[in-house]
Amino acid sequence: MIRVGDFKNGTVFADGDDIFTVVWFQHHKPGKGGAVVRLKIKNLRRGSTVEKTMKPEVKFREVEVLRRNKTFLYKDGTGFHFMDQETYEQEHLTAETIGDMAMYMKDDMDVIAVYIDEKFTSIEIPINVVYEITETEPGIKGNTAQGVKKPAKIETGADIHVPLFINAGDKVRVNTNTGEYVERA
Repeated sequence: MIRVGDFKNGTVFADGDDIFTVVWFQHHKPGKGGAVVRLKIKNLRRGSTVEKTMKPEVKFREVEVLRRNKTFLYKDGTGFHFMDQETYEQEHLTAETIGDMAMYMKDDMDVIAVYIDEKFTSIEIPINVVYEITETEPGIKGNTAQGVKKPAKIETGADIHVPLFINAGDKVRVNTNTGEYVERA
């Protein structure tokens, strides 16, 4: 058993039939009353993320997690297909399980497969990935004003906002957690 007060980013725990991972946590001691822990947790079975506040003494069953390197191969009507980099076996996950990460998946991308109770349940993709801009308004030389952004579409079809000087065909680094432009690659 693990106490909520001992949670860290990445801790995996079971609450009933659902399995959650801690995305973000903050210990909070208000001026009045007892301490609480604010959490952002992701349901690994459903892919949904929720924010909760719990008392630090609440206990949950800690779950053992195995992570393996895989390569994303392709997407079809049944879901997303991955190949294990050691055994070359192929496995797949449904689009619901992948969730919002599907917007940032590109062919031959290396991912980390998460196994819970020896079952392939989810993936983790790299945080900063380089994508090619496929559509955006043309940039004008000298448009380097700080903070001004325009809409653009990356090669996977996801919409992001980029600085005015970025053109179609440019490669940019994108934070896959937030969907924000990081830098020109």
